[in-house]
Amino acid sequence: MLIIERVKIIKNQSNFQIRFTRPKFDSYYNFLLTKVSFVSFLYLARIFEEKLANTYKDAGVNIQAGDETVERIKSLAKSTFNKNVLSGIGHFGAFYQVDLTSWKNPVLVSSVDGVGTKLKIAFAMDKHDTIGQDLVNHCIDDIAVCGAAPQYFMDYMAFGKLNPDKAEQIIKGFSIACKENGVALIGGETAEMPGLYDNEEYDVSGTIVGIVERDKVIDGKNVTVGNLLVGFKSTGLHTNGYSLARKVLLEKYSVNDKPDLLNQSLGEELLSVHKSYLKLINELKENISIKAFSHITGGGIIGNTKRVVPKDLKIKMDWNSWDVLPIFKLIQEVGKINDEEMRHVFNLGIGLIAIIDKNDASKVLEISAAAGEPGKIIGEIVP
Repeated sequence: MLIIERVKIIKNQSNFQIRFTRPKFDSYYNFLLTKVSFVSFLYLARIFEEKLANTYKDAGVNIQAGDETVERIKSLAKSTFNKNVLSGIGHFGAFYQVDLTSWKNPVLVSSVDGVGTKLKIAFAMDKHDTIGQDLVNHCIDDIAVCGAAPQYFMDYMAFGKLNPDKAEQIIKGFSIACKENGVALIGGETAEMPGLYDNEEYDVSGTIVGIVERDKVIDGKNVTVGNLLVGFKSTGLHTNGYSLARKVLLEKYSVNDKPDLLNQSLGEELLSVHKSYLKLINELKENISIKAFSHITGGGIIGNTKRVVPKDLKIKMDWNSWDVLPIFKLIQEVGKINDEEMRHVFNLGIGLIAIIDKNDASKVLEISAAAGEPGKIIGEIVP
């Protein structure tokens, strides 16, 4: 019988001893074998065998926690919906209707990204409601600089052990940023993968989809010699450079320490939300013929901006034209990092660059200031 494969029966004089061979059971159960009790013995043995059977939950995947998470996030996702969303959360696919009458020659623009090891700071602080905002804003900025109007966002979350409370906080962050940017959170995937991640950790990624008229794509093809670079402030590291920042800073400080250069704890500073530049970009492109935009992420100012500059041209920076944020000064000071490496890794306080005709400089600075995002001329395009 199947029972006998997992249950060891040992005869001890007139008693029969049952020993469960799996480590989960370390007790012995004795039964006096009689004509009456033998039936009971078999019944009990079958019950114990059922308890020994493996389940998905035993393997580390809690379907009930997954169902609870879905129920918790439905209202958060729904709060971002607009008339174009045709389905709720929980279907096999998400449905989004595009009003093509509003577009002449539409092109879809998409981007997928994560937030890197900024997650480690969220784990250390046990704060999970800003990571979602980081991810949405990062993805939006990536397509906004191409001239696209973001339409909808989809997320992916992977946990070592699914915690509905944490998942809800992450989704809350998604919903906040989606609503701020007029984007619908129409679906996603939540995975529980024991053994791949630590039980207290997770990873996230997101995909944004937007639309731009084909003749209004901003890709840098019109950048020419003499164009100016106007820089706009970041809130901090945004979502890049955290591996180096953590290596340098966490060897000296804890996330709860408040270094002299900062106005808040190190952890709070490092969790500053990645800024969305969508409103600023929209204001500028509606009023100015923008040559190109550059979203400053991994690779620093030069590494990202050269992606929208013709290969036969160069970028000349005035590295002293803006005040580097204190967090970057702290990283450089503590880590004894040279200027070249800092410029290669971090945004240094500039999260967005607009490349413009020099004759539009005054107007750009005026528009951006009125939008609450004052800019500074930080460089130019040279032969």
